[in-house]
Amino acid sequence: MATLTIGQAEEKRVKELGFLSNRGTDNFSGRVITENGLITTEQAKKIVEAAEKYGNGNLALTARLTIECQGIPFEQIDAFRIYLAEAGIETGGTGAKIRPVMSCKGSTCQYGLIDTFGLAKEIHDRFYTGMRSVSLPHKFKIAVGGCPNNCVKPDLNDVGIIGQFLPVVNQVACQGCKNCAVVSACAVGAPQLVEKKIKINNQTCLNCGICIGKCPFEGVVCGDRGYKIVMGGRWGKQVNRGHALKRIFLNKNELLDTVLKIINFYSDNGLPRERLAQTIERFGFDAVETIILNDQKRK
Repeated sequence: MATLTIGQAEEKRVKELGFLSNRGTDNFSGRVITENGLITTEQAKKIVEAAEKYGNGNLALTARLTIECQGIPFEQIDAFRIYLAEAGIETGGTGAKIRPVMSCKGSTCQYGLIDTFGLAKEIHDRFYTGMRSVSLPHKFKIAVGGCPNNCVKPDLNDVGIIGQFLPVVNQVACQGCKNCAVVSACAVGAPQLVEKKIKINNQTCLNCGICIGKCPFEGVVCGDRGYKIVMGGRWGKQVNRGHALKRIFLNKNELLDTVLKIINFYSDNGLPRERLAQTIERFGFDAVETIILNDQKRK
């Protein structure tokens, strides 16, 4: 194994470009960013070629849907980046900044309620790329989940977005069937027959949309599609589960503006090396929620 000879200043500089030292060597893993967890076959070919040309040929998938090309010598880092840039691919994703966006495959999943790939791409462009020069108190992670199955663990991110499908009960159409298909379809027991009519407990309902279309008489029909925001989650040495804002956002622009408000709140109030979860703990969730939902000053 080669001896590490790269100075700390240079190691820090390339880390900010997305290159992480391979322990005990002068080689690095280049972290390739996927804008939303989705890459084309042409991009995949380019990444493979780059790994073979400049690295040791190994690719590692990270927990946050980025790809690391391993074994890149320090002197080949610039050439590696230039080669990937030919296909519109970049490295990065480190530092006390907004990190690459995680997205589930909700755009194509049978349970997906929103276009997760499209939304994650917008978040990537607006916040990851658009605010790349903005330093925050600590890392800031965003995840987009297509439904309440929560495959990408949105509530363990600083900001998590969860697709929502709001059911509407048609009391006139409801026949009060003894074996109600809507009641049977729900995994959390939100719909119940009360006096031979369907009622949905909004405190229990996850807005997953599974019940919609199950009633042959259209007793439960499609309502609005929307987005739930959870904030203050984190996973690691210390674990916090994020708390949901009380509003379901029906407008995507309002959703994105609210994400920006959360980032701005954290930028203004977070202490150095403090995660958003800790900032929220200092202020109290209710106080932060009030600030986020009512603050119209910063856009």
